[in-house]
Amino acid sequence: MQRYQLFIDGQFSDAASGNWFDSYNPFTGEVWAQIAAGGAEDVERAVQAAHRAFTSGPWPALSASQRGALLRKLGDLIARDAGKLAECEVRDNGKLIAEMRGQLNYIPQWFYYFGGLADKVQGAVIPLDKQDYFNFTRHEPVGVVAAITPWNSPLLLTAWKIAPALAAGCTVVLKPSEYTSASTLEFVRLFEEAGFPPGVINVVSGFGKDVGTPLVEHPLVRKISFTGSDATGRAINRSAAGQFKRVSLELGGKSPNIVFADARLDDAVNGAVSGIFAATGQTCIAGSRLLLQEDIHDAFLEKLTALARTARMGDPLDGGTQVGPITTRQQYEKVLSYIDIARQDGARLVLGGAPATRPECGRGWFIEPTIFSEVKNRMRIAQEEVFGPVLSVIRFKDEEEAAAIANDSPYGLGAGVWTSDIGRAFRMSAKIQSGTVWVNTYRAVSYMSPFGGYKDSGLGRENGMDAIHEYLQVKSVWINTGAATGNPFTMR
Repeated sequence: MQRYQLFIDGQFSDAASGNWFDSYNPFTGEVWAQIAAGGAEDVERAVQAAHRAFTSGPWPALSASQRGALLRKLGDLIARDAGKLAECEVRDNGKLIAEMRGQLNYIPQWFYYFGGLADKVQGAVIPLDKQDYFNFTRHEPVGVVAAITPWNSPLLLTAWKIAPALAAGCTVVLKPSEYTSASTLEFVRLFEEAGFPPGVINVVSGFGKDVGTPLVEHPLVRKISFTGSDATGRAINRSAAGQFKRVSLELGGKSPNIVFADARLDDAVNGAVSGIFAATGQTCIAGSRLLLQEDIHDAFLEKLTALARTARMGDPLDGGTQVGPITTRQQYEKVLSYIDIARQDGARLVLGGAPATRPECGRGWFIEPTIFSEVKNRMRIAQEEVFGPVLSVIRFKDEEEAAAIANDSPYGLGAGVWTSDIGRAFRMSAKIQSGTVWVNTYRAVSYMSPFGGYKDSGLGRENGMDAIHEYLQVKSVWINTGAATGNPFTMR
C-alpha cells in the first residue's frame, strides 16, 4: 500500500507524530493509501519554511518574468503527467476519469495564464495636486498564503489558488482535504523538477483541528484562501479578522437552473442533467434547484426523468461511466438523510431516492440519480446544500417570480438561464444575485474569467485578472523632488 508523506521545505517527511490515516477508494469502499497525519508542529515547520522562502534566498530575488517562466515550466510538467494525476484523483475521490482527464488537461492553462500575467502587474504614477513631489504605486505580494482545498476537485482548485499566488510572488502552505490528499502530494513532486526553490510550496496533510486551525491562526500567515463549507468559512473568517488577515472564501451554493418556455428544450434537458448529475452533484455550482416555467413543466420533467434514468453508473475509471460514487462515506449518509427530509417535507419523489444496488456499483458509495418535483422553495431540500445527485424541481410563472425564487436563498454562487430571448437573458442575468450566471449553458469555467460568490457563497474572486490582486497589496511611494522641506509643523 502506498504511503504519502508531508512536503515541507522541498523535502518529503513523516509527520512529527509518526501517525498515518487511511484514504479510501469510493468505488470499492476499501483503503488504497495511507496519508501522513500532520499536526501543529508540522504546520510550524511549513510556515517557517514558507516565510524564509518569501523573505530571503532565491525566490524574492527572482524577477516577475522569471517567476512566470517557472510557472509555465510547471504547466508543461502537469501536461506531461496529466494522465497519471487524473487516475490518482479518481482513486482518491471517485470522480469520473473522463472528467478528471478533462480537468488535468486543462489545469496547465492556469499556470500558463498566470505565468504570463506575473510581469503584467503594473503600478501607476499619480498626477498629484502638490508641487515638488513624485508619487507612484507598487503592487507587492502579501506574504505566506494558507491554501485550503476541498475533496471534490482537489487539483483544479489547488491550481485556482496557487497559480495567482505564486505569480504574485507569495509562498504557499497547502492543506488538502483529509479525504483526498494523495493527488496533491503526487502533484507537488513536480515543483522541484520545474525549478522552484525549497519552501515556496509546502503541503501539510491532516485533519482540520490538527492542521487547518493552527495554519489559519499562525501569525506569519497573511492570506487565507479556502474552498469548502460556509460553516467552516465563517469560522476561518472570524479567526482571520482577529489578526487582520486577508481571506478568499469560495463556499457553498444552491444554484438555480431556470428554464423558460421559449428555451430549446432538448438543450436545456441536457444542461439540467449535466448541472446536477455529471459530477454526482458534488460541486459547489451544482444546479440543484431546477426552476421550470409552468407551461413546459410536465413535458420537461418527463424528458428529464427519461434521460436521467439512462445514466450509466459504475467504476469511475471506466470511460463509459456517467455517474460515479459519492466521495466519502460521511457524505453518502448525509445525502441519504436529505432524501428522507425531502420526503417528510412533502416533495414528490419522481426518480431514484435510494442507494444504487446495480451490480456494476459493487460495494461503493453510490446513490441513484434522484429527482423531486412539487418542491416549495421554503423546503430544506431547496434551501440547504446537499452536495449529491439530488435535484429539486420548482414551478414558476414569469420572470419576476423566477428571479424571486432564485434569489430566495442564502447562497449566490452560480445560476443558469435557458431562453431564446436575448433581452430576457440580459434582464435575468442582471436580476439574479449570483457571482456567475450561465445562459444556455452550465458549469463552464475558465482561467480567464473571475469566479466567486455573493452572500453566503463567499468573499473574493478566483481566476482571471481579478485573482492575482487577491494576493497583492498596494504601496504608495512619495519622493520629494524639491530642495526645501518647508515648515516641519505643517503638511505640504
